[in-house]
Parts: sequence; C-alpha cells; structure tokens
Amino acid sequence: MNLPEQVTIYEVGARDGLQNEKTAVPVEVKAEFIGRLADAGLTTIEATSFVHPKWVPQLADADELMAGLERRPGVNYPVLVPNERGMGRALAAGVEEIAIFASATEAFARKNLNRSMDEQYAMFEPVVSRALAEGLRVRAYLSMAFGDPWEGDVPIPQVVAAGKRLLEMGCYQLSLGDTIGVGTAGHVQELISAFGGPERLAVHFHDTYGQALANTLAALQAGVTTVDASTGGLGGCPYAKSATGNLATEDLVWMLDGLGVRHGVSLDALVETSLWMASRLGRPSPSRVVTARSNS
Repeated sequence: MNLPEQVTIYEVGARDGLQNEKTAVPVEVKAEFIGRLADAGLTTIEATSFVHPKWVPQLADADELMAGLERRPGVNYPVLVPNERGMGRALAAGVEEIAIFASATEAFARKNLNRSMDEQYAMFEPVVSRALAEGLRVRAYLSMAFGDPWEGDVPIPQVVAAGKRLLEMGCYQLSLGDTIGVGTAGHVQELISAFGGPERLAVHFHDTYGQALANTLAALQAGVTTVDASTGGLGGCPYAKSATGNLATEDLVWMLDGLGVRHGVSLDALVETSLWMASRLGRPSPSRVVTARSNS
C-alpha cells in the first residue's frame, strides 16, 4: 500500500480539542489530561494557546498551565501563538516550539484573525522571526485548505500559494487543515501532489462527513508521516460553526495498528484517558473506538 513505516501523531486535544468547550475546564484537569496523554506514549502534545482570553476564554489559563506543567523528557509541548504579544508570553513560559494559525481563504482570515490574507502574513512574520532567533521551532497551520463555509471550494493553487508563503518564512512544517471536514481522499492526494510532494507537510482532518480516516489513509499513501489528532475526538472551531470534532486519536491508532504502521502510543491508555475526560466534560466521547471499547 506504499505506507510509511512510522507515523508521528501530533496530539491537539488539550488545545484544539478543549478550546471549543463551553464549560470551563479547570487548569488542574488540563494538566492531568496532558500528563495522561504523555503516559500513553504521545511525544508531541500541543498544550495551549497564548491567545487573548476575550477570543478563546477556555484557554485564559495558558500562563498558569505552562507554569505548573510537568514536562517529561522526550515530550514536546508546543503552543499556539497568534501575535507578538503571545510570542512574548510563550518565551516567558519557556516553550521550545510554537505554532501559528493562518487561513487559506480571505473570508476565514477576516473572521478568525480580523485580517486580510495578505495582512495575516505581515502579522506572522515578526512572530516567526523572533521565534527562530530565540531558537524555537515554528509550525504553521493552514485552515480551510479544502473548503470554506463562506467561499465554498478552495482552489488548490490558492492553498499551495498560501502554504508556501508560510514555509518560506521558516516554518519547519505545514499542517493542512480540513477545518469543516469536507475533504475527500482524491482531493487530499491532489493537494499534496500540488505541493510537489509530502516533504514538510502534515494533515489535520475533521470528521464532519465521516471522511477523516479515509483522508488520513490517502495522505499516508502520498507520503505524509505526521498526522494531527485529538484524543476522544474533541474539538471544533469557534469561528466555523459547521466544523465538528477532530479525527479521534484512538480511531487513528486503531487504523495504524491494523496497517502495521508504528506510532508508539498505547490504545488502552488512550481509551482510559478519553473516558476520564468525558466524565469531566459530562458527555460521551465521539470516538468510535472509545464507544466500541466502552460498550464491549
């Protein structure tokens, strides 16, 4: 099937997963969640975002979380940084990696960043430059890479142009986001091919149309080796109401195990963690694997 031997799971549950929860999650619960994810074998766990509390109230405790977080050897804890002020907070927190969050469409750039597409790059350039000068690694998310609720289908050349501008800034990796979950396997492979191949690309799928695993398999067959996922299938997007949960990490692990692709994560520990977090949130996990395991 032309699959990679090993895949890196970029866990986004603690940030992208929780940011859309309406009920405030206590900082100690977030810290324990991150600790449990590390215990399960995840080595990249996006911890939080240094965004203004007005825009994402759930992550208002970012400074407190990072100050008290037990950071394990061999585990990377990147944070999302939207602007120069957030960059200052990230440096004060002693992070080693940041992520920036850009849009492939004009409509979403204005709704999510209050900037035009061109203006978003001007906002990110000093952030990336400062991070690189301080020795940090920088990852870029590119949202609405497959479809936009306001603009519809997003032309592939438009996505490629936006993504390459981010890579040219010095980002080590570009995560292609299917923010509203409308992508299909053929579209995934066509987009990756349009970038000239999978080098420096990751994928970030939402499961709105039930295509997240199929799209992931298509990306793996195209050579991608980093996949974003959220334990328990938590997540959405506060600025795109049609966006449902992220690809569940448990569902991804189940598929990778069946394909014989190494990933280093314990499925049993993930399921236990998802059930624990679901009890804290007061609702069941949308993960198919978690549902099947808890009913068996």
